[in-house]
Amino acid sequence: MVAAIDPAAALAPQIYAQLRASIIQMRLMPGQALSEKEIAGQFGASRQPVREAFIKLAEGGLVRILPQRGTFVVKISLRAVADARFVREAVEVATARTCCRVATEKDIARISAILDEQERVAARADNQAFLALDERFHHALAEAVDCEAAWRVIENGKAQMDRVRYLSLPGATPRSLLVEQHRSIVDAIARRDERAAMETMRVHLREIFLALPALAEQHPDLFENDSLPLHAEEMSHATIAALGSSVSAVG
Repeated sequence: MVAAIDPAAALAPQIYAQLRASIIQMRLMPGQALSEKEIAGQFGASRQPVREAFIKLAEGGLVRILPQRGTFVVKISLRAVADARFVREAVEVATARTCCRVATEKDIARISAILDEQERVAARADNQAFLALDERFHHALAEAVDCEAAWRVIENGKAQMDRVRYLSLPGATPRSLLVEQHRSIVDAIARRDERAAMETMRVHLREIFLALPALAEQHPDLFENDSLPLHAEEMSHATIAALGSSVSAVG
């Protein structure tokens, strides 16, 4: 079921946002075909805004448009997830460091309030609301340093990583652990401890690699048969070997 859209506003961005959320939250599954006609009917729109939404989703690596064949939700790629983490880590570690220098007490209080809400949602086991608050948390950090460009980079990376995160909750990655990591980041920012803020952000963003091998093994139909990029060698050789084995299992 799709949410109502505002006919007075541009349709393509609204359709894009809902399709993106459905892909990330696994309501539209990896490998699933998307019908331009059916989706237009669901939204009560013409095909043109749906086509525009498909193009933007393809630019973000979430769908693949194959001429004469159709549009398909892209399977989860270990390479794409690793690439997204690599770029996102560079931006978010810099954001955490800068927060220590420029974030106001009001900024820190606002971010802490988001975490309070996320903790309450975690207790309810509401994955959709939990990940929405995760997005608000990371966006708030970018807002605190007055850099929307940083958020745009983060948001693109999150699309690839959040599909894995959604699969990993709650079994592979406890929600309480993610909230605890968020708290550690904010506590370091509040202390103006740049080194701690940067390191806790790195640990937080690398958490996803601990869940990947088991998820790829449990859901081989959802993952591409691809390999990790060289920059993933930053991880331990044991972790790389485990990830490589899971990729082989997918094939």
